[in-house]
Amino acid sequence: MALFESNIGSLSRIGRGKVRDIYAVDGDKMMIVVTDRLSAFDVVLSDPIPDKGRVLTEMANFWFDRLGHVVPNHLTGIDPESVVQGPGEKAEVRGRAVVVKKMKPLPVEAVVRGYIIGSGWKDYQASGAVCGIQLPKGLQQAQKLPEPIFTPATKAVSGHDENISFERMGEIVGKDVAAKVKDISIRLYKEASEFAATKGIIIADTKFEFGLNEKNELVLIDEILTADSSRFWPADEYEVGISPPSYDKQFVRDYLETLDWNKTAPAPKLPAEVIARTSAKYREALEKLTGKKLS
Repeated sequence: MALFESNIGSLSRIGRGKVRDIYAVDGDKMMIVVTDRLSAFDVVLSDPIPDKGRVLTEMANFWFDRLGHVVPNHLTGIDPESVVQGPGEKAEVRGRAVVVKKMKPLPVEAVVRGYIIGSGWKDYQASGAVCGIQLPKGLQQAQKLPEPIFTPATKAVSGHDENISFERMGEIVGKDVAAKVKDISIRLYKEASEFAATKGIIIADTKFEFGLNEKNELVLIDEILTADSSRFWPADEYEVGISPPSYDKQFVRDYLETLDWNKTAPAPKLPAEVIARTSAKYREALEKLTGKKLS
């Protein structure tokens, strides 16, 4: 059963994102419920993708645990089912929610690219650089970079995030914080990429979000290394020069591109086959990476 929107009446909802619903828990904690909503071209579609929220939660928790030695994260370990009370609410949060500590989020996204694709490819074609980082000449689409690059972006309240230079990030959050975020992000990406490669998956790029705790220490927040925040490519189908197939909503985006739609709300309805294929892609990524199947 797909969950388009949560309804936790025993808690006060304090936020609603494109995919996540956020509820207050005590004074310094909150519960994040990952729904099955899907956004494409920054428009939330009216058709949920069954199991998507559970897959994203399972995958993020897997990576938080595996990479916890690199940087602290916002998870509390509190069972979400223990903080809800209303009838049916335990089932609503089961497998798709986490209770986290509140942090002061940094107003930038930490993007790491190991391959040249997406907006980075467009920037490179136009200028030979990505976010001010000059790259070797003659790179092809989807080619692996000599070393992963850090390309931050501002977080847009609505519309598209904007790529910025590392220097601009330093002006926004401070040079020391920017340097720490860069170092941690590249280390997280490298360790995750090396592990994923053993499972037949290429992590082309990913984004991290960080916050500051009460001691002004960096903490990893939001989601991490999921099919929504990263480009996962099957290694056996990877080929330089073309945009590889991916384990995410690319299947939906490709379908929408075939329609006469201006990419503004409301979005077109999705055929049952597109919904089913997309749901299967998310589950496949989880199973390949973690060896776990959704129960």
